[in-house]
Amino acid sequence: MLDNLTQRLAKAVKTMRGEARLTESNTAEMLREVRLALLEADVALPAVREFIGRVKEKAMGEDVIGALSPGQALVGVVQRELAAIMGADLGPEASQLNFATQPPAIILMAGLQGAGKTTTVGKLAKYLREQKKKKVLTVSADVYRPAAIGQLKTVTEQVGADFFPSEITDKPVDIALAALDYAKRHYHDVLIIDTAGRLGIDEAMMQEISAIHAAVKPIETLFVVDAMLGQDAINTAKAFSDALPLTGIVLTKLDGDSRGGAALSVRHITGKPIKFAGVAEKLDGLEAFDPVRMADRILGMGDILALVEEARKGVDMDAAAGLAQKIKVGGKFDLNDFKSQLAQMKKMGGMSNLMDKLPAQLQQAASGANMGMADKQVVRMEGIINSMTPQERAKPDLIKASRKRRIATGAGVQVQEVNRMLAQFDQMQSMMKKLKGGNMMKMMRGMKGMLPGMR
Repeated sequence: MLDNLTQRLAKAVKTMRGEARLTESNTAEMLREVRLALLEADVALPAVREFIGRVKEKAMGEDVIGALSPGQALVGVVQRELAAIMGADLGPEASQLNFATQPPAIILMAGLQGAGKTTTVGKLAKYLREQKKKKVLTVSADVYRPAAIGQLKTVTEQVGADFFPSEITDKPVDIALAALDYAKRHYHDVLIIDTAGRLGIDEAMMQEISAIHAAVKPIETLFVVDAMLGQDAINTAKAFSDALPLTGIVLTKLDGDSRGGAALSVRHITGKPIKFAGVAEKLDGLEAFDPVRMADRILGMGDILALVEEARKGVDMDAAAGLAQKIKVGGKFDLNDFKSQLAQMKKMGGMSNLMDKLPAQLQQAASGANMGMADKQVVRMEGIINSMTPQERAKPDLIKASRKRRIATGAGVQVQEVNRMLAQFDQMQSMMKKLKGGNMMKMMRGMKGMLPGMR
C-alpha cells in the first residue's frame, strides 16, 4: 500500500539521518524531495504547499535545532505533519462515528458508481455489529443499477445484519422513509442507506441524494471514494462536499493504491475526517482510519498496532495459552501445534497482509520473498500435514523415507516438499524450546531494538 510514496519519502529522510545539525540548505534539499514525492503521489497542490510550509516552519523551530539528533527530529516533524494533514489535528473523536441521537442513528452513504459503496455498506454493518455491538438495518435506495438491491441483500445476509427490501419501481426518498419507519418499529440501533451512484457527477444525482438527506436527516453522511482515482478523487470529493453536509470520508481500495494521493488530499480538500479505509475485498476488510498510524506506514515505520489487532482477531487465545502451558511443562511442540499456527496465520490475512504492516527495514529484509507464493506454500504445508496419520503428527520422528513417500502421494506433492516442510517444522520446534522459563523475556528484549518506538 502507498509503496511509491513510502519509497520516495524514505529516500528523502535517509539523507538527513547522518546530519550533525539542521541547516537552511539541507532542510530545503530534503523538503524539495518530499515535495516531489507528494506531487508524484498525485497529492493536490494546495495540500502539498500547506504541508511543506508547516514542516519548514516547525523544522526550523528551537525545539528541533536544539535536538540531540536533528535528522531524526526532522523525520518526526514530517510524520506529525503528515498525520495532521490527514486529520490528526481534528482530534481523536473526529474519526469516530456519532451515535448521539435517538435511535436509529442514520448513516447515509454517497459516492460515484464503482467506488465500492454497496460492499462498504456490508463491511460497515459487520464492523458495527462486531465492534460496536449494534443492531443494524441496511437498505438500498439505488433503483438504477441492475442487481444493486440484490447485491446489498447478499452482503447484508453474509455479515448477519438485517435487510429492508426495496423495488426498482419505488422512489428513493420513499424507500429511505419506509426503512426508517421499519427501523424505529423494530428497535434497530443503526440504519445504513446505500444510495445510487453515477459514472460521473451530474445534477440529477445530487438533487436526488440531497432530497434523501433532507427527508431522513442522517447523523452521518459518509462520502465513499476510490483511493485509486488519485486527482479525480479530489475533484469528486469537492463536488460532493459542496452538495452535501458531509461528516466523513471512507477510502476504498487503499490496498491497491501505490501512490497514496487520495489519502493525503481528500481530508484537506473537504475539511472532513477520514473515518474508515477499505483495505481488502473481504467483508472484514474495513479499518477505522487513524491518521497517526497511517503517517507511520507512509514513512515506512510500519503499523505495529494494526498487527496486534490482526493478531487479536485471528489468534485463538485459549489455544495459544494451552500451547504456552504445554511448552512450559516440558511438552513437545508437534505437527498438530504447527498446523494450528499455520491456520492462525491464515486468519490474520496471510503473509502479504502482515508484511504491509511491518516497518520498512523488515519489509526490505524480506523483499526477495514472494508473499503470494508464501501464502500458497502455507496451504500446501497444511495439505501435507493432513496426509499424515494422527500418530505421525504427534510423533514427527517416526516419519522416515517410506512414510514421506506415502505422505507426498496423499498430498499431491513431491517428497522434496515434505522434506522442506519438516525442516521448517524443526526450526519452529527449536524456537519453541527456547521459550521455556525466562528465555521468552530474553527473546522479547532482543526484538525491541528492531521495532520503532520501543526501548
